Parts: sequence; C-alpha cells; structure tokens
Amino acid sequence: MKSLAEPFVSPSSRMQHKLGIIAGGGTLPRSLVHHCLETGRAYCLIALGGHAEIVHLKGVEFLHWSRIGAAGKIIDILKREAVRDLVMVGPVKRPSLIAAMPDIRGLKFLLRAGRRAFGGDNSILSAIAGELEAEGFRVIGIDSLLKELLTPPGVLTFTTPTDDVEKSIQVGLEEARKLGSQDIGQAVVIEGVNILARETRGGTNDLIRRASGLARKKRNLILVKAKKPGQDRRIDLPTMGLETVQLAAENGFSGIAIEAGHSLFVDKERAIAAADAANLFILGI
Repeated sequence: MKSLAEPFVSPSSRMQHKLGIIAGGGTLPRSLVHHCLETGRAYCLIALGGHAEIVHLKGVEFLHWSRIGAAGKIIDILKREAVRDLVMVGPVKRPSLIAAMPDIRGLKFLLRAGRRAFGGDNSILSAIAGELEAEGFRVIGIDSLLKELLTPPGVLTFTTPTDDVEKSIQVGLEEARKLGSQDIGQAVVIEGVNILARETRGGTNDLIRRASGLARKKRNLILVKAKKPGQDRRIDLPTMGLETVQLAAENGFSGIAIEAGHSLFVDKERAIAAADAANLFILGI
C-alpha cells in the first residue's frame, strides 16, 4: 500500500500547478492528498486548528497547522510553498470574532469584506475566495479534481421511495432552495408533506437531531439537501457521507434525498451499505 509520504511522479504532473489545500474537518482533505499522490501532483496542506482532525491527517507529509484567524500566516505559507491552485475543503464551525483572533491581514479582510463577512456561509466563503484570488491564487472546487464524489441521480439503495414520497420530496426540495436563497442553510427535514425543521448554522447533524425530537412518527422523516441558488460551487457544496447516514438511521429517518450533480457524496460505498442495513433510502434528485 502506498504511503502518504511517497508520491508517484508522472510526466504529466510536471505540467500541473502545486495544489494548496486549506483543510477543515472530515475526510475530504485526506481524499485530496490521495488524489495528489496518485497523480504525482505536488501539494501543501494547511490544517485549521480546532477544525481539522488529526486522525484523518496521519501520514500527510506536507502539512502545516494554523488558527483560522491567522490570514497572514496562511498566505505566507502558501506563497512560500509556491502554491498556485487552491482548494478549501471540509466543514469549519464559524468562530466568533474574538475566538478567531484575526491578525492584521485578517482584520484588513474584515474591513474590505464589510457586511459579507458576517453574512451566511456562501457570502463569507465567497469573500474569502475573492481575497485569496486577489493574492494571486486560483481557487478551484474539489469536484473539478474528484468528479467521482458528485452524487449520481436516482435511487442508490435497495430501499426505494414510493411515488407519493417522491412527490413529498419535491416539496422539501423547494423549501431547501428557498432556505438556501437566504444563505441560511442547505437542508430541511420533511414529515409527510410538512416541513418539520430547517437547517441553521448548527449544521445538518443538528438538524437531524432537532427534527427527531419534534417528530410524531419518526419513520416518516426524510432529510432533503440541495445546493443554494447562486452558490459558488467551488466552496461549501452540500455534502453527505457515512456519518450523515448513521445519524439519520439512529434517529429513525426513512430516507435522504440530496441534489444530484451539485453535492458531494463522501465514502459512498460504506454509506450506502449502512443505509441498506437500516432500510433507509438514498435518492439523488
């Protein structure tokens, strides 16, 4: 098995720019490192302290750690490492201004970004991407590198939703897009044709737990998740994986519907196996 510290160098890799990875939580940063190793592409990973998880970064050779507010340090590392292309990936819990402890460059960014810095996730992440591009980096989406992560259309599990359920899901999809247009969240939970709960800044896991506590009959619960209208798809695409499926199953959900082609499905095989074991459907809509 190939070590994370032993990249294969192919002739085509010499034509690729060095990839910078700004890493939040989850397994996606590691998936990108594997991609770089398999293609022979040079990389540099900056893990955000308090968000990135050490367990997923074991064996990563070109690794730096930084607090989220140290914008100057992050940019200096990227320039010193001669990074050209940049990916921001993995969930990051938004800190308070005090907790972020922005450095001088971070404070200048906040002043330039103005209200966008305190808006929804898409607003602030787009502002950050613009700031990084102003420094000479090219911000790209993870789906441009790992196309296999995009959720495929159709039923992905043994359990299938009925026609009536699929009609109810369309109600949830419209509500999820309405929520996204306000840059608040990307997901809702439906119970029958009723919207039971909406995603807030607490995220999808919090939504699943809240909806379970509100439900009259848990096996009627369905999580519906979609890309925000007008969202910059380079950053913060809707994501689901094994943890989402396990939590939905534990809380008695009957299914998950997520927008196909505009969302990331991480650890797909294990997530589908877990859904099948729980008789829970997964639908790419």
